[in-house]
Amino acid sequence: MAGGGRAVEVAPDRLEGWYARFAVRNEGVRETRFEPDAVTVTAENGVVAVATVPFGPLGTEGTVAGLAAGPLVDHALISRRIALLLVRRGGHSVGIARGGVVVQSRTDRHLVQGRSAAGGWSQQRFARRREGQARTALRSAAEDAVEILVPQLSEVDAVVLGGDRRALESLREDRRLVPLFERAEPRILDIAEPRRTVLDDAAERAVAVEITLSGP
Repeated sequence: MAGGGRAVEVAPDRLEGWYARFAVRNEGVRETRFEPDAVTVTAENGVVAVATVPFGPLGTEGTVAGLAAGPLVDHALISRRIALLLVRRGGHSVGIARGGVVVQSRTDRHLVQGRSAAGGWSQQRFARRREGQARTALRSAAEDAVEILVPQLSEVDAVVLGGDRRALESLREDRRLVPLFERAEPRILDIAEPRRTVLDDAAERAVAVEITLSGP
């Protein structure tokens, strides 16, 4: 398991086993360092696994000899109610998930045409039409987020975003969504065009622990 900046996502119920295999494959573990937002495990052969703490901070700090993944595992296994907002230029999906399972959702798709090879006035008209379609799609995403997610913010443990960063930044300008974005986790999920199956997958990924491997 030599590193190189490779990132993996590990489900909470598989986290303990993942660390056990990491230790076996890398000649044991030298130390584990706990920080509020990260857990760094250094193997005897120099491979380093840095886990980003989801829904932090982690209530443990310091460095201990050997492998001590227990605090991170316990933290990850807590069942949380999460608001999901997935947006791309052509569609969006919003939902509430509990323990990685979607319990409420709404998905909508809008036509946003691709780029045109035409030139001159035709290209300009096409670009204006395309931008208009994109604005309509984003307005629809904002309305569903306001209707479905914002009223439940006091009942959720976290907010997880996914999709196109430019589209999300556009939504961030909507004052009605300020409380939603203030609660959002730093990590933004890379997703395909939003649909219900993508939302289900995002609900599982939202609670997974992202671990970056580096080293010899």
